[in-house]
Amino acid sequence: MARMRFICDAERCIECNACVTACKQENEVPWGVNRRRVVTINDGVPGERSISVACMHCSDAPCIAVCPVDCIYHTEEGVVLHDKDICIGCGYCFYACPFGAPQFPQTGAFGVRGKMDKCTFCAGGPEPNNSEAEFKKYGRNRPAEGKLPACAEMCSTKALLGGDADVLSDIYRERVTMRAARGTPGTPPWGWATAYGAPEPGKSPAAAPPPAPAPAPTGGKS
Repeated sequence: MARMRFICDAERCIECNACVTACKQENEVPWGVNRRRVVTINDGVPGERSISVACMHCSDAPCIAVCPVDCIYHTEEGVVLHDKDICIGCGYCFYACPFGAPQFPQTGAFGVRGKMDKCTFCAGGPEPNNSEAEFKKYGRNRPAEGKLPACAEMCSTKALLGGDADVLSDIYRERVTMRAARGTPGTPPWGWATAYGAPEPGKSPAAAPPPAPAPAPTGGKS
């Protein structure tokens, strides 16, 4: 049985927020709730990286452990879903989740919490697949249609991937291997520093000066 997961490659993410827009459009996410968001660190300085964050559908999900009414559950494919008919809006899952995935829309003048909402891997909820009730509460059920989550399909650089965890692991492992073999300005190929020394800051390994030629052998004459 496949285990569905997300993975975001920070080396490819360009902070375009297309994944955020695709999620809201596809699932008609209510105003004030973001099932997916793009987080950037070291913004505007060397080393800046962005990553798309949502529910990571953990194998040992802390939100499931703390829910007092057991409204959060795993599907057979490992997707973490929730039942809004059972949810009491206590917010425990929000504090337990390391990714801040559970969202609680404010439905009252004094900040009264509504039913929890979060990324569903575009897999709907406990209602019958592709039913009107399922779409109204949870959005589209794309896996039931043989499709991947909208956010992953929208990503133009393929930084955000969704699907079988084993397949995603193979893809990312190949990317890391190719980067290490090719090298980048900040990360030379394997063995480069040992053979030629570290490249100058801002220069790619290919632009670094080659090693000095060995001195010509001297003859026997004085």
